[in-house]
Amino acid sequence: MSIAEKIQSMGVVPVVVLEDTKDAAPLAQALTEGGLPCAEVTFRTEAAEESIRIMAEQFPEMLVGAGTVLTTDQVDCAVAAGAKFIVSPGFDPEIVDYCLDKKIPVFPGCITPSEVTQAVKRGLEVVKFFPAEQFGGVATIKALAAPFTNVKFMPTGGVNAKNLESYLSFPRIIACGGSWMVSGALVKEGKFDEIKALTEEAVSLVKQIRNK
Repeated sequence: MSIAEKIQSMGVVPVVVLEDTKDAAPLAQALTEGGLPCAEVTFRTEAAEESIRIMAEQFPEMLVGAGTVLTTDQVDCAVAAGAKFIVSPGFDPEIVDYCLDKKIPVFPGCITPSEVTQAVKRGLEVVKFFPAEQFGGVATIKALAAPFTNVKFMPTGGVNAKNLESYLSFPRIIACGGSWMVSGALVKEGKFDEIKALTEEAVSLVKQIRNK
């Protein structure tokens, strides 16, 4: 299975912000035991790189990626730490071309026809749509999907348990990025049992939506 196929099989990608590396292993354990062995660790904190390394080494079955990647140096750091895919908030040609040259799966943020066109020119079949809710949500994705018949989307930003069905019901959306099961408050407070329970609920919700 390709990285995109693995992500599609899960339906939800937990988007994780870690302030302290000590939380990386228990969080990875909670996600894995909850049935969602995947994490997009955002490069917004000093702890990101080492957190990716801990997750990748201690939980080799996990699909760990790096999010909020803004430079090629961050790409190198993330991949060296064990990241299996790169996600950027916007379409940066330098980052995308760099990843493609090195055969690193990359999902750049695209919210306009011009950005999707740039992705298609480079042979990309899956793009991130961010921030999803603020840019029109499913309605905008459906409008973009019409002319770009081979492109699939991974919306992130404002997606939660309440609106997940509206997104995943559209077949051109492979999965949604979400942080509701891994909120910063839950992580900081060490509520990993609660994270596991919310993860199980998310997995169950994906199954319900897809079996309708």
